[in-house]
Amino acid sequence: MIHATWGDWFVREEIEGTDPDELILWYLGCNGFVLRSPEATVYIDPYFGDGDPPNLVRMIPVPLDPADATECDAVLATHEHIDHMHPPSYGPLVEELGADVYATTAAYEEPDYDGEMRVPNERKHVVEPGRTFTVGDLTIHAVAANDPDAIAEVGYVVEHDSGTFFHGGDSRPAPEAFGAVADSFDVDVGALAFGSVANTYDPETDTVERNRWYMDENQIVEAATQLELDRLLPTHYDMWRGFGADPGALGHHTASFRYPRVIEHAVVGDRFTVAEPGRVQARALRE
Repeated sequence: MIHATWGDWFVREEIEGTDPDELILWYLGCNGFVLRSPEATVYIDPYFGDGDPPNLVRMIPVPLDPADATECDAVLATHEHIDHMHPPSYGPLVEELGADVYATTAAYEEPDYDGEMRVPNERKHVVEPGRTFTVGDLTIHAVAANDPDAIAEVGYVVEHDSGTFFHGGDSRPAPEAFGAVADSFDVDVGALAFGSVANTYDPETDTVERNRWYMDENQIVEAATQLELDRLLPTHYDMWRGFGADPGALGHHTASFRYPRVIEHAVVGDRFTVAEPGRVQARALRE
């Protein structure tokens, strides 16, 4: 069961209380975003679960309960891992609001989740690299990515008249795939997973294993260069105990490279406009 530590003010007053005239996005923590445009509301990789202590210990608040949302046209999942394809997090968006779900075959058939998937056939859409679809005034392209820990993964390029957003899931650098994105699209803002190497505990075997799930400082700059990103939003660095990283350190790693031109340190609840740089706190928290 989802419990929002922020109550319902964030989704009701901030996200749904905004009347956008361009493409706007809010960072939900982990790798989650809400995108809104004049004609669409889209959730990407929403995860409002508690993790799986002591193996996965959530370090950030749960900013919203999806049951409090009243607007959602589509949910996009990049791959089958539970913090990207989580039925309790997207279920109310599908069951109550009629949102469509776009995900890989593996996300539906081999998820890291034992319960009901909560996606009726009429709302279920399978994506693979090369598929393009529309949601309201958004044109969305599923593109190839490189997540060695996933069974099957995609990234998403979201196009709007006001700008273009890229979401890479948990991908590592992908020269051919990301180079193809740079050749085909002029991406304004890109979200890439950033973190450190950490130990995780397996209670079934009572063992500790060393894991790398996300890109380090040099890898994320490499990926941003392949994508030719004007603006980089590091994600996932805030989520799990032990895998944390400091986006502020990325300035040292990017100093001699053309891309990314701007690094924006996203904090849970921050709002971004795709057309221009700058992160904005929720109205309730700013003067």
